Amino acid sequence: MRIVVIGAGAIGCLVAGYLKNKLEDVTLIGRSSVVEAIKEKGLAISGSRGDFLVPVSISEALNYTPDLAILATKTQDLDLALRDNLSWLQNSLILTTQNGLQADILVSKYLPKENIISSIVMFGATALEPGKVVHNFEGGWILGNFFNPPAAEFIVTLSPILDKAFPTIVSEDIKGMKYLKVFVNANNCLPAIIGKSMQETFSDLDISQISIAIWKEGFGIFDRLKINLTSLPGFPVENITKLIALPSLQAAGVFSKLMNNLSRQPLYGSILQSIMRGKLSEIDYINGEFLRLAQDNNLQAPLNKVLVGMVHEIENTGKFFSKDDLIKRVKGLI
Repeated sequence: MRIVVIGAGAIGCLVAGYLKNKLEDVTLIGRSSVVEAIKEKGLAISGSRGDFLVPVSISEALNYTPDLAILATKTQDLDLALRDNLSWLQNSLILTTQNGLQADILVSKYLPKENIISSIVMFGATALEPGKVVHNFEGGWILGNFFNPPAAEFIVTLSPILDKAFPTIVSEDIKGMKYLKVFVNANNCLPAIIGKSMQETFSDLDISQISIAIWKEGFGIFDRLKINLTSLPGFPVENITKLIALPSLQAAGVFSKLMNNLSRQPLYGSILQSIMRGKLSEIDYINGEFLRLAQDNNLQAPLNKVLVGMVHEIENTGKFFSKDDLIKRVKGLI
């Protein structure tokens, strides 16, 4: 199978590198700075599985029709990535990897729904320098049919190939799992707001209490709208429902321990990684998903609205907030 990975950030590089290491035919598509770095020095992977270089093929644009195209850009970059490579993708299987629920919908505006496979990435990676990626923690790769569940037969056939990189799971309810993944990612906005690693951020119980409040607000919206959440491997829905039922400070203590045990290396989260590279983040597709659902249904999400606004302020100014600034902004909302 000829595979192209479009997007040479943390997830794209990690997936391309691991598949190439298993002798799959992989081409990576990335920005010029990453293309130059990898052509000169190779793709450097470190972390969970050790340190090594991978001589992966890379270019700035696709020039052949792949059997499988793995879209590994952020959601906000998908439109451009698709338009730049669209002529080569019409007859390919398309695999989305983005957080939130809007990526599959966006891709379906360009390509046939029956060719689109939705996925959820449960492993973690960091890339703050072109051509270098840290694999922070292991996790599964969940595949499913976003538009017409249950999963189609070709998804089951594809699973053993992707399994060479990460253990794959075929889901019959990928949409319910994606909704739960929004909750998993929703607290990434807090390290992005204060400009610190997840470990540093969530060692602070005051900030961890904001995390619990984010979940409470989001769960309240989902409950009102009767949206079902489906458990993820290693992260059942009860992880949220049990925590938000506890007193805030007690729940914050449990959450703090959970986050500090995720990775030995500093973990920054996808939103902060984008900001540190001078790019727009995916905040509108994570916490912004709570806002979209609230606004579309005459509900309120005041805490998430403030946090989304703060992230956009940082994107525009390049200046992070202090912990005290954060606490002041959310006072009365947690």
